[in-house]
Amino acid sequence: MTVQSPIHVPDDVLTDLRNRLAQTRWPDDAGNEDEYYGVGRARLGDLVDHWRTGYDWRKAEAAINAYEHHHVDVEGVPVHFMRRPGVGPSPTPLILTHGWPWTFWHWSKVVDPLADPAAHGGDPADAFDVIVPSFPGFGFSGPLPDHPDMNYWKVADLWHVLMTRILGHARYAAAGCDVGALVTGQLGHKYADELDFIHIGSGQKLTLFNGDRGWDLSGGRPIPDGLPADVHARLLALEKRFAVHLAVHVLDPSTLSYGLSDSPAGMLAWLLRRWTTWSAPETLGTRDDILTHATIYWATNSIGTSIRTYANNNRYPWTPSHDRTPVVEAPTGITFVGHENPPGVTTDQRVQNFLDGDRAPWYNLVNLKAHEKGGHFIPWEIPAQWVDDLRRTARSQR
Repeated sequence: MTVQSPIHVPDDVLTDLRNRLAQTRWPDDAGNEDEYYGVGRARLGDLVDHWRTGYDWRKAEAAINAYEHHHVDVEGVPVHFMRRPGVGPSPTPLILTHGWPWTFWHWSKVVDPLADPAAHGGDPADAFDVIVPSFPGFGFSGPLPDHPDMNYWKVADLWHVLMTRILGHARYAAAGCDVGALVTGQLGHKYADELDFIHIGSGQKLTLFNGDRGWDLSGGRPIPDGLPADVHARLLALEKRFAVHLAVHVLDPSTLSYGLSDSPAGMLAWLLRRWTTWSAPETLGTRDDILTHATIYWATNSIGTSIRTYANNNRYPWTPSHDRTPVVEAPTGITFVGHENPPGVTTDQRVQNFLDGDRAPWYNLVNLKAHEKGGHFIPWEIPAQWVDDLRRTARSQR
């Protein structure tokens, strides 16, 4: 049974946050004006000051509460989800799964166009009944004291129970990005007979975190000799962008979480580095946007359980539910973005580059689209393009 209740962060939590921000003890950061060593003191200091004195969580909370919010027990796991009922002749149930360091609110820009396309210049036949859960252990889906082993493929089982047994849908569709794309891919693998389609970003193998070196983005491979200088530089930049958090989240998440859970400035620095380097600069959003997501993590004390999922993805490896091919049998659409083009690959070449690689055979591909703009947080950064791409995938299955 779901319980509908608005989001509300208690006043004492917000007061404690402001007090902690005021008492931040700053490290020496000399020589980091170019942010070679990480987030710069000046930039973080300005954002911390704004979080303490200028940012209005209650305004953000009111915007969040313009939607339905439910809390439900799914197989003993507390799950929060936001819902926007579909407006159309026959809305398709659709579950959207975020990643890290996302929150459910990263889907907020696409929820209304997906649920009520006619109100946004679209066809009412494209309407979806939109379900946006918070990943277990993230934000308002937590804490998880009785489920410290939560990972992406276990979440897929929970989502299937939520959509079928709790919400009563015989069939549904699913979409996701980052680790949410792995959840969605697992749904398309294990429960393909009950899914209309899936739509994801990037299209990774479900074995991404398996193995002794699941924390190593390169898989232990050296950089090839003889690369053009610009391709070599872009490859290094790509590895620098992702290697740090992968290594520490897989190998040492609890140690990191003590500092991030005690210091809001420290937590913000860790999140800010990911948000600013993974996003395309022109599509990142405002200071208040960033602080809304940060406040969700802080107010729920969920930064530690959110990063633990990386270690669990590796500690409890994915295993297949069947040996058929493709591994993900549900019809699959994928959106690619320019900020994540592989080194030496242009946006015009991106789709063919994917088709020529070893990940494409994993999926029952029906719709691939590459965009010049946008970064890792696709539905937040290029919402109109994401909606168009997802609709195209859906239409291919009518």
